[in-house]
Amino acid sequence: MDTDILGTLAVREKGISITPTAPKPRQVLALLVLHADQMVPVGMLSEELWGARPPRSARPTLQTYILQLRELITAALEKDPGGHRTAKDVLLTVPGGYLLKSGEGSSDVREFERLAGLGYRAMDTADFPEAARHLRAALALWSGPPLADVQAGPHLATQVKRLEESRLCALDQRIEADLRLGRHRELLAELTVLVSRYPTHESLCGQYMLALYRSGRRGEALDAYQRLRATLVRGLGLEPSAALGKLQRSILMARPDGSPAAAAATTAPAAGPGTSPGAAGSGCGGGRCRGG
Repeated sequence: MDTDILGTLAVREKGISITPTAPKPRQVLALLVLHADQMVPVGMLSEELWGARPPRSARPTLQTYILQLRELITAALEKDPGGHRTAKDVLLTVPGGYLLKSGEGSSDVREFERLAGLGYRAMDTADFPEAARHLRAALALWSGPPLADVQAGPHLATQVKRLEESRLCALDQRIEADLRLGRHRELLAELTVLVSRYPTHESLCGQYMLALYRSGRRGEALDAYQRLRATLVRGLGLEPSAALGKLQRSILMARPDGSPAAAAATTAPAAGPGTSPGAAGSGCGGGRCRGG
């Protein structure tokens, strides 16, 4: 079974789509895919579909949705006359719930996690070209927000948030690798969009400040810090992290022919001239979001 959820939901068995069009069965399939090869309790499925107060008809209605999914699986399996599996071998009824067997099919989530893990390990060994390559490949698997065309109840919403955080972490580390490789000018357009989309994300702001500074736009780098500070103080009553403040001061004090001593997000000493900052503040630096 091949599954794609980093964008729209697409599930295929033997190359044939088994993705239902009706919203509720799509929710059921999405939750089963996210927990593939694990038992998904009936209670979890019920809560996903109807919240904390499901109707009396919840159990038979859920069984109907499972039957609809099995009908789609059956139609796909019939395209392979040499196969011996049935729909109940793919979507099992087990004590307390249901289990979807993924088999040896592809999964864009698994591939994303594999590539991101390779990228993080390359970052750990300071192999920045390999890190940038693997992380860029991982991010290329995303075609939009996860499960973009699926109505999300409480359990899917939690999983979507987790996946989005994983993507943001990989993006943060890919930008960090590119900064280490001196690609600051190429990053400016992308970072301009990202700091607008994530106005309180300190790591992205620090990377934006450094890219601006290295591009000869020191004043704009300092303006970016002040915008972030105003947003944090006004919205959350918080000052920027000590690491980002240190980066701001290093830009203020830097000589025209030097680079700021970039502050890392951890308690490590400031980086040397010409290096980029670690992810500051609320981002994914310092290994906090490392996966793989």
